[in-house]
Amino acid sequence: MARLRLITTVPVEYEDPVQLADLLYRLTRRLRRAQAERLAPFGLTPAQERALRMITRSEEPPRMTELADHLGIVPRSVTTVVDALEEAGLVRRETDPHNRRAIRLYLTDRGLSVRDEMREARRRAAEDLFAPLEAADRKTLGGLLSRLDQDAGEPSGGS
Repeated sequence: MARLRLITTVPVEYEDPVQLADLLYRLTRRLRRAQAERLAPFGLTPAQERALRMITRSEEPPRMTELADHLGIVPRSVTTVVDALEEAGLVRRETDPHNRRAIRLYLTDRGLSVRDEMREARRRAAEDLFAPLEAADRKTLGGLLSRLDQDAGEPSGGS
């Protein structure tokens, strides 16, 4: 007969902010690994997945330079990322009708489908990470993380 072992959690005191930072870093890495595993079937690199996600979030098709700014990379690097997305049939480039020197990025039908599948894969990875938390704990954690994000003075980058 198997023995059941009761695991109790003992609150850990985090007086040192470095301990909190290390814990947050470990959890972030764990979430990224879980998301990468679930996104692997799409054949996208993390950079390509982030770019596709940014394109899908834009109210209007973004320009290549806007995408580079949002991703924090130089325009020549975003060209390589977009080349791969275009090759995979996920996005298409079109000249901006208001500025013929600018290129706008549009999702293809396949890109829309993959976007929805990627969103679900990311949701499942996050759900797995936060599964041990009760709804009230999730709400508290969300509030605390939002407050830290706000205090940074940078725009929130939710998924």
